[in-house]
Amino acid sequence: MSPPPENPHSASAVSCPPAASTPAEFTSEERTILLRLAHAAIEAAVGGQTIPLDAPSPHLAEPRGAFTTIYVRGELRGCVGYVFPVHSLYRTVAETARSAALEDARFSPIRMEEAAGLEVSLSILSLTREIRPEEVEIGRHGLLISQHGRRGLLLPQVPVEHAWDRATFLEQTCRKAGLPGDAWRSGATIEAFTAEVFGDTPA
Repeated sequence: MSPPPENPHSASAVSCPPAASTPAEFTSEERTILLRLAHAAIEAAVGGQTIPLDAPSPHLAEPRGAFTTIYVRGELRGCVGYVFPVHSLYRTVAETARSAALEDARFSPIRMEEAAGLEVSLSILSLTREIRPEEVEIGRHGLLISQHGRRGLLLPQVPVEHAWDRATFLEQTCRKAGLPGDAWRSGATIEAFTAEVFGDTPA
């Protein structure tokens, strides 16, 4: 059974612009395949249909975490994903696209008339690793902070959009977990990851 998808936003429900990304691992062709897959998964889900989830290449069959963000007329309409690599990247993109369209509790489900005109952004995650607070790099790292059974995640794009410094980024990730803002100073586990971000609209 898959773990529930994560919502990577702060309490203010900020959007996920393609502002911060690692050097490209995925070719232009692979990016196109994944974006088309996300759109197909959304349209199928809205229409009550299913699509094949067999990856077309070994690279896209590798287990990876990923987030799918959906915009309608430039407005955020959903963003969820998996932090950890529980499925092939191909399947993960399809599943997170479906969840972002139908199951993000902050928004009403995507309607059929919206599906054809929406825009998609994908964030493909690296594996997480523990990191010291002073090693966190704004614009490069996303954060996953956990303590006492709680955890919060923010994507690398979030502090860039808000012009946060390192300490604010750490504090906001703690608050996303429902922890005190200074939990990162008092024993919380800090993990970092990077993300390759691309979407329908070039950065």
